[in-house]
Amino acid sequence: MKTRDAHAEVAVVGAGPVGALLALRLAREGRQVAVLEARARHGVPRDARALALSSASLAMLEDVCPLPPGAVTAIDRVHVSQQGFAGRTRIDGEDLGLAHLGAVVDYPVLVAALEAALEEAGVAVQYGCRVEGIDTLSRYARLRLEDGGTLTARLAVLADGGPLAERLPGVVRRAHDYGQCALIAGVKFEQPPAGVAFERFAAAGPFALLPHGDGFVLVWTRSPADAERLSADPLALAAELQQAFGGRLGRVREVGGTARFPLVLRQLNRVVSRRAVMIGNAAQTMHPVAAQGLNLGLRDAATLAGLLSGAADPGEAALLSRYAAARRVDSHAVVGFTHSLVRVFDGTGAPVSLARGTAMTLIDALPGLRRRFAGHLVFGV
Repeated sequence: MKTRDAHAEVAVVGAGPVGALLALRLAREGRQVAVLEARARHGVPRDARALALSSASLAMLEDVCPLPPGAVTAIDRVHVSQQGFAGRTRIDGEDLGLAHLGAVVDYPVLVAALEAALEEAGVAVQYGCRVEGIDTLSRYARLRLEDGGTLTARLAVLADGGPLAERLPGVVRRAHDYGQCALIAGVKFEQPPAGVAFERFAAAGPFALLPHGDGFVLVWTRSPADAERLSADPLALAAELQQAFGGRLGRVREVGGTARFPLVLRQLNRVVSRRAVMIGNAAQTMHPVAAQGLNLGLRDAATLAGLLSGAADPGEAALLSRYAAARRVDSHAVVGFTHSLVRVFDGTGAPVSLARGTAMTLIDALPGLRRRFAGHLVFGV
């Protein structure tokens, strides 16, 4: 597709999982969709990222894009605990009548599968295409491209976390810097994961161990200095993880593939501006403590696709207002819940730890409360 002075019903900026899901859902209904992606074709990053998907999110993706065999590691149980104090919660798929609570998928594998699905569906994707600005007019949106071309559309959807949204009328991005980094690494213990993901509130910072093949992906919230130090010293990382996690899986046998990135909460004051709508990372990015960011973004895409189904004008103001209203509760609840977890569970000292332990014990002991908690994590609010 040549982007110079082209037109589409819906233009989607970003071909990551959220943008690709939306494009595939719309294309299946016969919409004329154009996808603009800054990375090069087949330019999937080879990094340590692995994505924790709820069972609902995995079902959405597999509905439009079957994943290759062996690409998914199931999560059957989540075990939540804290270092040095009593109290724990165990959440099982059986709590919700599900075979699995979710799964872990390699980001490069998922993006490559979605790229193939877009091609098979005949969706026009322009790779290596950067959007410099968007003009939202009364009847269409005009996307100004880095190569000097333009693309007009009845609706423009921003599905990546770039700065485009902040240039739209009335849109402000609020940000809170946690002053922390996410340290990511591949980890293997003496014992395999057996379908269990661990969330541990440790003295040095909360971490998650996500089952990944015969090992785990570690996501540990640390200070920037700690993250830099540990990412350069696998032996020190192994020792500190062993101390914080204990011996429930035996000794740490291997640590590798480290990466780190700063943690900042970002959320728009509004997700609609005339004929432009923001979903996924364009609308909000959050702390990974509860692994809810991508799941929230995929629900954004699914909700928008559902509302656009059969609509004569996909950029109609009333339609987009309904989308904003439909996503407000889920988005604000998940962002607020995640932010609260960071503030409460990152605290130290006996009173805070005892309160945490009591909360986890109550969730574990009361089936109704546990099912409700698990349901929010899997299906949203």
